[in-house]
Amino acid sequence: MNFGKNLTRGIIRENPIFVLLLGMCPTLAVTTSAINGMGMGLATMAVLIGSNVVISAMRKIIPDNIRIPAFVVIIASFVTIIGMLMKAYVPALDAALGIFIPLIVVNCIILARAEAFAFGNGVADSFADGLGMGLGFTVALTILGSIREILGAGSIFGNVIFGIDGLIKVAYEPVIIMILPPGAFLTLGLLIGLINWKSKKKA
Repeated sequence: MNFGKNLTRGIIRENPIFVLLLGMCPTLAVTTSAINGMGMGLATMAVLIGSNVVISAMRKIIPDNIRIPAFVVIIASFVTIIGMLMKAYVPALDAALGIFIPLIVVNCIILARAEAFAFGNGVADSFADGLGMGLGFTVALTILGSIREILGAGSIFGNVIFGIDGLIKVAYEPVIIMILPPGAFLTLGLLIGLINWKSKKKA
């Protein structure tokens, strides 16, 4: 298959969040800020790439009747490695993401790509698929987190934008609901609606 198509598919045409609507739990829970969204996306992307490559390389020796348990063991190994690295090098981000790092093991995006793609395709294509899906997931979470942080706290990546001490010195009253659970649902729903509207308009 085409490496470029496999890479771009997850970013645009089959974006895990905005198109396939997969991985909603971490999407709604951790995107209270841009850095949290990006951190979760990058961690998931690392696991996606690693598990896709290993599953693809081992697909001919993994018995079909135990493929799902094998997938989970491989994915869990990468999640453990990523979790340990985050605790060692970015402890603040690790603490902010909390239980959602270990829960990457059961993220339906990763299991879906292992079953639907990596188990039936070569290593290079599986790498491209993992990278593309991971980038799409990371971009979506970062956009969602950025919108919620800007509206809910008047900042972006922790840097104050609006307010007396901000880059734009204007009176600003944060929309607190945006960093609360309802804000996640509202923002995600509006973004998905906008993307669907744009897609139908092009068609």
